[in-house]
Amino acid sequence: MFQAVTGTLTRQRLARWSSQLSKIASYEEELQALNQFDMRKRSLSLRYRIRSHEPVDRVLPEAFALVREAGRRTLKMRHFDVQLLGGIAMHHRSIAEMQTGEGKTLTATLPLYLAALEGKGAHLATVNDYLARRDADWMRPIYECLGISVGVVESQMPQAQRRKAYACDITYGTAKEFGFDFLRDRLLLRRIGEGLSDFLGNMLGVTSDAGGEKPVQRTPFFVLVDEADSILIDEARTPLIISAMPSEAQLIAVECYKWAASVANQFEEDEHYDYDHERKTIELTAEGRRLVRTLPKPDDMHSVGMFSIYEYIERAIKVDREFFRDRQYVVRDGEIVIVDEFTGRAAEGRKWRAGLHQAIEAAEDNVEVTAETGQAARITVQDYFHLYPNLAGMTGTGINSASELKKIYKLSVVQIPTNRPAIRERLPERVFGTEDEKWHAIVEEVCEVHATGRPILIGTRSIDKSEILARLLKQRGIEHDVLNANHVAEEAEIVAKAGRRGRVTVSTNMAGRGTDIKLGEGVEELGGLHVIITEMHDSARIDRQLAGRCGRQGDPGSFRVYLSLEDELLLGLGPEKAKRYKDLGRDKPGSYDGWAKLFRKAQRATERRHFRDRKVLMYHEKERKKLQTQMGQDPYLDTPG
Repeated sequence: MFQAVTGTLTRQRLARWSSQLSKIASYEEELQALNQFDMRKRSLSLRYRIRSHEPVDRVLPEAFALVREAGRRTLKMRHFDVQLLGGIAMHHRSIAEMQTGEGKTLTATLPLYLAALEGKGAHLATVNDYLARRDADWMRPIYECLGISVGVVESQMPQAQRRKAYACDITYGTAKEFGFDFLRDRLLLRRIGEGLSDFLGNMLGVTSDAGGEKPVQRTPFFVLVDEADSILIDEARTPLIISAMPSEAQLIAVECYKWAASVANQFEEDEHYDYDHERKTIELTAEGRRLVRTLPKPDDMHSVGMFSIYEYIERAIKVDREFFRDRQYVVRDGEIVIVDEFTGRAAEGRKWRAGLHQAIEAAEDNVEVTAETGQAARITVQDYFHLYPNLAGMTGTGINSASELKKIYKLSVVQIPTNRPAIRERLPERVFGTEDEKWHAIVEEVCEVHATGRPILIGTRSIDKSEILARLLKQRGIEHDVLNANHVAEEAEIVAKAGRRGRVTVSTNMAGRGTDIKLGEGVEELGGLHVIITEMHDSARIDRQLAGRCGRQGDPGSFRVYLSLEDELLLGLGPEKAKRYKDLGRDKPGSYDGWAKLFRKAQRATERRHFRDRKVLMYHEKERKKLQTQMGQDPYLDTPG
């Protein structure tokens, strides 16, 4: 019902907004006759009109026409009508769903320019530093042609450079960097406030500008979220935390983590602990607690309460069961680095909470266990974007999350038509009893397609599985590139070659969002890029993103999904059913090609569970903020933990 109503509203909006296209086109001939100086002068006049309180909607056609002309002049890229529609949708606080390859990066220049004219700062938030820098540099000539300044905020950037970037008309960056800068500014403003109110501090020469420091951000005004479903849904509950110094008790905890990791393998399921497969929680049984009490412990642990020790053991068991190197994390320079499930990239600087990160460090050899720090400031990605009075987004896969985006952010998802009809071919799914059978069938298909000269992109769910497939291809003499969080340095080079004749690329989700694989010479005639998805993900949106690497902008292409009864996704049906299917596949190996709907059912069940989890977390976060506000506390700085 929701999708039917949404579809009707989308058609009505698109029909209304399409009337603007002729108005935009009416400026084209006039603007093409202008020289560079007059283009900037025209842009300046729009800025003056908006700041003189002329309605922005009245200025929109001329503003979009200017951006289109600037794109044609500077980048030889003229915005298509469907891109103009996408820009109008985003101006009207919507999420524009544009199919992969339809030019979202270019489309973003339209609402960003219009918002920048108001002089309050327009932000574009994307998923990583690489895309922020790439897109800002790529689109910079358009903005500069119109007299608009552009800044980029990146990790490790000094405060002075950050302040300069935020002072620009348009600022590109990641949601994480924007959120952390908000928290740092809030901490700074508290220090300034304390300096002003502390009479003794003033007497001692403490000035009100906190040593000359100033906030880097302006008041939030407009943000355009790239890959909106990933950032606003998948990352919504990710807390951004600025740490405080560890206490003495937290330093003692390091010994507890090490001890728990060393004894975790002595605990057996059902006898010593119960495991909830759906909620993924561990609880020690009475026999498990008895074992904990009898095990020898280091002297430093004598001051630690027994209930806390039980929790250390439960965490260690959870890590032993659920967290695997080269799947959820990698070890880099002696540190645990999280691998983002949705992007396949290393999430530098992020840590698991509630002691999980330290438990993983303790389980790994040659990794130092860090002290769990306290919190000086905290905000979730979702809460941060609620600070903007004007929020919009764009993505290739938004309609699946339309109801959640509407409920949480009051944003409608508008499906923008493609510029050219998509001719991407979906080949029938292949399902096998065992994972080994699946891998060998994939290798056979790679050999067949490779013989035709078509380039192939193979998507895997984790680093370790990409390495397994790479070994099998090597055994068959198939030259290939591997793209995962362990091969970040070669990313640009690998992607640049991935669409050429005869190329084979094995990748995690790194080759999904934001990756534009251009077809090499002669490849279109061969049938374009062929994508193989080796396993369905918990979210159908990730599968759609990977499939969308082929058949871009009307190019030919094809994709196929491979599955096995041993795949992790079937746990979405419950542990008992998943075990039955796994046993069936092992007892009766072979083809189960008619069973693909079983995996889609498991995927929908997993998506529903994740949605419920997000709703519960959102409720608790809302109640916490409400309570702290009533107590006169700052909900971002006075956070427990």
